[in-house]
Amino acid sequence: MNLARLRGTRGIVTAGVLLLAGIALPFVVYPVFAIDVACFALVAVAFDLLLGFTGLLSFGHALFWGGAGYTATILVSRGVTSFPLAVLGGVAYALVLAVLVGAFAVRRSGIYFAMITLAIAQIQYFLAFQLVDLTGGENGLQIATRGTLFGLSLENDRAYYFVVLAIGVLGTAFAIRVVSSPFGAVLAAMRENEQRARSIGYDTNRFKIAAFTISGALAGLAGALFSLGNRLAGLDGVDWHTSGAIVIMTILGGIGTIYGPVVGAGIYESLEYFVSKTALGDKTNLVMGFVFAVVILVARRGVVGELLHVALPQRRLVQDEDAPDRLVSDASVEAR
Repeated sequence: MNLARLRGTRGIVTAGVLLLAGIALPFVVYPVFAIDVACFALVAVAFDLLLGFTGLLSFGHALFWGGAGYTATILVSRGVTSFPLAVLGGVAYALVLAVLVGAFAVRRSGIYFAMITLAIAQIQYFLAFQLVDLTGGENGLQIATRGTLFGLSLENDRAYYFVVLAIGVLGTAFAIRVVSSPFGAVLAAMRENEQRARSIGYDTNRFKIAAFTISGALAGLAGALFSLGNRLAGLDGVDWHTSGAIVIMTILGGIGTIYGPVVGAGIYESLEYFVSKTALGDKTNLVMGFVFAVVILVARRGVVGELLHVALPQRRLVQDEDAPDRLVSDASVEAR
């Protein structure tokens, strides 16, 4: 984990550039598309918090994204007109689910952890398909309104986008705060050497569950915002393809950079949206696969990861790589 990538002048400049791009986005593209990009950027940040800083690869984040989306739209369809309540309902669903799934899944690691999360996510997919009266089945669940925020209507697409953008900025700032804290240092130490972290007294499973829960809750927040923004929750939100897309977004931007997944989400969504409108529309997946392969071959750290690696002095990066171990050692000394 290179905290130098998040702190200091370059980190602030990166954040500022992304924020300015986010503010301009709904004025240069279709606002609903801008909403989708902002929501996927937040879920990619949530996923990077788990993979990039804990080393846990989940293939089931659609479990939280889609599940929270269904919960929020169900609440609105049943008469909840308050936007905050609908969103909080979705986040609560994702939070509880993340605790339960995390407590079970973290007992395994590597590909076994990934397969467990995928399997549980697919269970939710089949439940959403079968519970037609609740979810709408294969037709999905449509709602007529996004609700109101403190009495103000959110039907205007640009107004809703800026609400999502503000929430996304706060969510990203929260993720940065988490990984920059002593808690984040323990996660990084576990990722590098779990046995060493366990040997100095840390309950690594408990930290994994906490990281999984935070990531799942943030993913649920993004999913609820997405479904309300589109006034629709469908099976594609809980499908494994969505989990795969989140993984690709994170890798494209740069694992362990926080800002990278935001860029990765923008690249992925832009390719899917704009290529589908060209003569190559029926070959969108082929084009996206080609771009993904090129990025992996040319920039193995991801787009933002490579830029930050080149921009930051190598000596500083090497020193920062040792920071998690120093923080863990300091924390263990204080505990004694």
